[in-house]
Amino acid sequence: MIVWLIKVIFCLFTLVASSTSPDDPVKCESGNTMCTVTNSYGAFPDRSICEVAKVEYPKTEAELVSVVAAATRAGQKMRVVTRYSHSIPKLVCTDGKDGILISTKFLNHVVRTDPRAKTLTVECGVTLRQLIGEAAKLELALPYAPYWWGLTVGGIMGTGAHGSSLWSKGSAVHDYVTEIRIVSPGSVSDGYVKVRVLSETTNPEEFKAAKVSLGVLGVISQVTLELQTMFKRSLTYVMRNDSDFGDQAVTFGEKHEFADFIWLPSQGKVVYRMDDRVPFNTFGDGLFDFFPFRPQLSTAIAINRLVEENEEASADANRRCVRTEKTSSFLFSISYGVTNDGLIYTGYPVIGSQDRMMSSGACLDSHQDGLITACPWDPRIDGEFFHQTTISVPLTHVKDFINDIKALVMIEPKSLCVLEGSNGILMRYVTSSPAFLGKEKKALDFDLTYYRSKEDPLTPRLYEDYVEEIEQMAILKYKGLPHWGKNRNIAFDGVIRKYKNANAFLKVKERLDPLGLFSTEWTDQILGLKGNVTIVKQGCALEGLCICSEDSHCAPNKGYMCRPGKVYREARVCTRVNA
Repeated sequence: MIVWLIKVIFCLFTLVASSTSPDDPVKCESGNTMCTVTNSYGAFPDRSICEVAKVEYPKTEAELVSVVAAATRAGQKMRVVTRYSHSIPKLVCTDGKDGILISTKFLNHVVRTDPRAKTLTVECGVTLRQLIGEAAKLELALPYAPYWWGLTVGGIMGTGAHGSSLWSKGSAVHDYVTEIRIVSPGSVSDGYVKVRVLSETTNPEEFKAAKVSLGVLGVISQVTLELQTMFKRSLTYVMRNDSDFGDQAVTFGEKHEFADFIWLPSQGKVVYRMDDRVPFNTFGDGLFDFFPFRPQLSTAIAINRLVEENEEASADANRRCVRTEKTSSFLFSISYGVTNDGLIYTGYPVIGSQDRMMSSGACLDSHQDGLITACPWDPRIDGEFFHQTTISVPLTHVKDFINDIKALVMIEPKSLCVLEGSNGILMRYVTSSPAFLGKEKKALDFDLTYYRSKEDPLTPRLYEDYVEEIEQMAILKYKGLPHWGKNRNIAFDGVIRKYKNANAFLKVKERLDPLGLFSTEWTDQILGLKGNVTIVKQGCALEGLCICSEDSHCAPNKGYMCRPGKVYREARVCTRVNA
């Protein structure tokens, strides 16, 4: 009852609140030297601390060129860090302590607009929020984008971030890019640095590699995007039972341009997003202001986390299911924060212009209030801390995958309540991309967010085995592709073999950065060049560092042993075994 009351207070408070802006992911002991870097959640999958000798903050492309040249001359490793550093894996880390970080924090300007050609050129540090706003000034719109507007253009390009659609060129932002300026190491005769302008017509191989680069080709300096004339969208959320969900999931994306799903498998329910383009003169001034992305009271966030930790410690599945059902019902009742006029929800359909309906992230607002409010996952408060498994399953396998998940729920109906406290399984459509490391086929992206212990990596989770089995089904049985900017280590084990153009990407990498100055141990592992992403040690399966092959990889002292999966028998998962 207390948590339910807190959510009501949340709803009232977030209508007017502005939160403390997120902390800088880079911390330095002296000026901009002797630094550590993390992500916006405060921890990488292996909980390691990444260190660098120095961080540079170029404000212009000329300064960026100078930084890359100096580091190349010195043979220093380099990586790029964005303003908020949202990637969960260790993409931002350099090797050892002697590398440098190049922050794009101040490379955040519009370079050029061309309303007639419907293009916009921006620097790599421009956030999605800025990009949407600048396009709207020209009465133009980016057709598809991620739902969280705190990402930067460079970060989006580095990880292949996307929205949800099977229409047009698909939902990935990089497939609406027409030109890329990239700064890479050069030879002595080049002055140790080279600036290339890439496009489909002039250098297609390099262009297709740079569209999803993982940051190993150099620093993307500027990006030109192809936009569309501003339009409106008509959005309706509908909750149904999931009895025919396997069939619906395969076809629904062809019926609605911006379709997605929120699946609540333990409740047997699905929220369908019926979201379509309508003419700009259609009446409506709706706003997509997603409630979980709004500033929230830090004390309320902390209480919610404490409740979650108590449920985990006591293995209280009944209480977890009651609470998560209330949470999902509450979010649906407030239409997830969508309003008809920017303030109040009065009914469906909600109609608004694309710049107001595509993305949100109000908790990024920069007003400082001493952490009275914050984004729920801000590591400075005792708030959300989670694992995220995000896998794109080919559309041809989606029905079978959904039915396998349903079979797990049939075995234990309470098992997947652990996914519903974070708003269930978010499912977004993606389609094949010409980018060498983009999506290979039409697919449905399954996004699972679930509890992670802050204090002890050796703490097993409630119904851990069910979630691990789903993760392994998606990756191994159904050959899913992991989101490059999310996921635990095991999702990337051997992943490069799933990309038909992997060799073409590696050839471009060799041409642009032959010394591997923008490569690291982590990128070499995920690209299949050296070593393996899995880390085999005591308890490694608990945090997705390995797939268990013996009991010690789980938590035998707490009754969790390595056992086969219940539906996908080839899976190996940490299962609680009764004494």
